[in-house]
Order: sequence, then C-alpha cells, then structure tokens
Amino acid sequence: RSSLLSRFRNTNKTVLLGTSSFWEGVDVAGDMLSCVVIVKLPFAVPSEPVYAERAKALEKQGINSFFNYSVPQAVIKFKQGIGRLIRTAQDRGAVVVLDERIFSKNYGKYFLDSLPACGIIKASRKKVLEKISSWFSSELIT
Repeated sequence: RSSLLSRFRNTNKTVLLGTSSFWEGVDVAGDMLSCVVIVKLPFAVPSEPVYAERAKALEKQGINSFFNYSVPQAVIKFKQGIGRLIRTAQDRGAVVVLDERIFSKNYGKYFLDSLPACGIIKASRKKVLEKISSWFSSELIT
C-alpha cells in the first residue's frame, strides 16, 4: 500500500484503485487527489463473523440489524471514503457514486444526508463526466 501511494503521489495524471483498506488511513493531500469513485456502497459482508454475531444479537433483541447496524456502519465507512478527498476547507474534488442504491433504496437518503454541502448530480455517465470536466475547468480558471 505504501509503495502504491508513493508512486501515486509522485506521478501526474494517475489513477489509483483500492479496496476497502484504502478507505481508512490513506492521506493524499490537496490537489494530488481530485476524484474518488465509489463503486458500491460500503456495506459489511453479512457472513463476516463479527458482523454476523452483532447482527444476530440485535435481531434476538427485536432490533432490525440492517437499519440499526449495517446502514449506520456503511454510512460511517462512506464518509471515510469521502474524507480521503475532502480533508480541509480548501480541498476540492468530485465524488462519483456508481451504486444506484443511493437513489433507488430508502436507505440511500442516509448516505446522501451524510455528505457535506455539495451539488448532487444524478445523470447518465456522459452527463456526469461533462459536468465534472466543466467544474474542474472552471476551478482551474478561477
């Protein structure tokens, strides 16, 4: 991971792909990071032993483990992912969420509500890329 981050920091116009380990403890400050793409909302794997036991304990108490455990945990991880991009008030960038569930499922509002004040665009891939490109271009001019 440190080797990948070092190469990323020292190379222009680079794309860095990472799994869940890159959601925590990765610091690429300022203009070196301009876009974070989230392919899937970061829900825990239900069969992961710690998650499974906690969920089972909640269900035994009559508590819906999905809405009271899984969703809040995923929202925290989502915010951590966005935190890779927005570290200070001066940071700028785009977060692209490819997971349609953020708009199509009732729990998606919790993810959207966790975002800092920003513009949200729900559109085709082409339109989103046009908007991001236009936004970055205007940021460079000002």
